[in-house]
This record gives sequence, C-alpha cells and structure tokens, in this order.
Amino acid sequence: MVVIIIGSKVDIKWAEKIKTVLDIFGIDTVLRVASAHKTPQKCLEILKEYEQKNEVVFITIAGRSNALSGFVDAQTYHPVIACPPYSEKFSGADIYSSLRMPSGVAPMVVLEPEAAAIASAKILALRNPKIRDKIIEYQERLKRKIEEHDKEVKKYWEV
Repeated sequence: MVVIIIGSKVDIKWAEKIKTVLDIFGIDTVLRVASAHKTPQKCLEILKEYEQKNEVVFITIAGRSNALSGFVDAQTYHPVIACPPYSEKFSGADIYSSLRMPSGVAPMVVLEPEAAAIASAKILALRNPKIRDKIIEYQERLKRKIEEHDKEVKKYWEV
C-alpha cells in the first residue's frame, strides 16, 4: 500500500499523477490531507492509522516550505518519498526545503510523480513478486518504445 499525504487540497492533481502509475502496478493507494505546520496532530493520527501495516510506503506532497516530508519521515520507520510540486514562480528554489533535512531524517526526494510511483513500487516489490513482475513488464515496454523510436528516426534520416 502507498499512503499519499498531501499538504493541502491544491496538491490533488500531483497526487493523481502518482496514483495513475501506481494503478498500473496494482498497488492500493490511499490519499490523505494533513499539514505538518497547521495540523501536526492530524499527521500523527494518519501515521498511526497505517503504521501497523507491514508493507507501506508514504509519499508526501507539499510545496513551498515542505515540513511534511521530514515530519512524516521522523515519525515512521517505513520509507518516505517526498515528491514536492515545484514552482516556476520561485525558479525551482522551493524544493530546497525538501532536500535539506536535519540529521536522522531521510525522506527520499523524487521530483517527478511517475518516478515517485515507480520508486515506491520498487520498494514494495522487494517483498512482492507480483509487483516486481509488473515493474519488469513496465520497463520492458519503455525499452521497446525507445527501440521503435530508433527505427523510425533511422528510417527517416537514411539517405
């Protein structure tokens, strides 16, 4: 299971991009809303709700000052992936709050929603062969697509 925690409802579209890929791998996904700044107690309640599950990865989505990812990581032993929606408004500088963490706090930072989904799937695949097989199939499909593109381009440029 992947539990996606978003800092506010504004982040739903980013979460939907992640869920779309997780659906390909058949991974159950839960979406919750909590803010480390505004509702830290709510964050703790959400973590306690899913903490007992053996196979869970948390993905956190929060922009600007991303305390959510570090807060969640510091409160769980499960993997945490920060996938902050970066803003052109700040020339991408808003991701620094996801990259710089205090000692002992280590959420992985993955900037693209598809990549965050794949990373969480690979973590879960360590103990789930069905997910592993779907990842292999997914990657093979991407490789075949590149091979097809190469043939098309080669044909187009041949004299």
